[in-house]
Amino acid sequence: MKNKKKIMTLPSMAVLFIFAILPLFIMLAYSFQSDSGAGFTLENYARFFTKTFYLTLTGRTIVNSVLVTLSSLLIAYPLAYIMAKHLKGLKNIVMVLLIIPFFTNQLVRVYSWLIFLQDGGVFDRMLNSLGLVNGTMGLLYTRTAVIIGLIHAFFPYMVITIYMALERLDNSLLEASSCLGASKLTTFSWIVLPMSMPGVVTGIMIVFVPCLGTFVEPRILGGVNGTVIGTVIEDQFFEIYGWNFGAAIAFLLLALVIVSMTGINRLGRRYDS
Repeated sequence: MKNKKKIMTLPSMAVLFIFAILPLFIMLAYSFQSDSGAGFTLENYARFFTKTFYLTLTGRTIVNSVLVTLSSLLIAYPLAYIMAKHLKGLKNIVMVLLIIPFFTNQLVRVYSWLIFLQDGGVFDRMLNSLGLVNGTMGLLYTRTAVIIGLIHAFFPYMVITIYMALERLDNSLLEASSCLGASKLTTFSWIVLPMSMPGVVTGIMIVFVPCLGTFVEPRILGGVNGTVIGTVIEDQFFEIYGWNFGAAIAFLLLALVIVSMTGINRLGRRYDS
């Protein structure tokens, strides 16, 4: 029986190796080659660590990912709690509204934000009509625009994971806490938050890790000011054709992703029941 199971998994393992693992090994080989074709070299990795520009962009990428993750958490947690504990029939409608944007192409969503945030666009006209500003906000092609676009792209994942954790929370625990005289803040701090942490940790991973490698939102909404390590990798492969250096940066980013996932996983294990 065990042999049959192993045989049945062979096709899927072969597909995984051909389309996922093998390309990584090919890219790894490229990262150790020089543009002159001189054979094995570490110059691509040395170039990355000796140039302040790339280290600065890596730091900016990490900071952007942290800001997007924290902002998404602050927005998503109250929404997920309201959906799980206070909405009944309406929670399905809210969930559908959260999922609907994923039915459209990513570029369409990003360009929608470009139109909304551009000087003299919908956002500026709305603020001017309310008398809150006089002129333009100048949000487009700034780091703020990039953060807004990334939050819109990733925060629904945070809502869904936290909602699933809160939905499983037994309401009788909350009632018992209230009957024993605990305040709402105490109940939240000692019952709701700890028991929802697995969902929070999962949401943090789902938001933070993809943000490290994203390049569409920074490219379109940030312009030059939105340059991150992901846009550099894209330029190396599609504009400069520096595949060797681009592969080296990509593997360094992969290492950063693995380290991040390991740290987040260790955090999540503390809350596993």
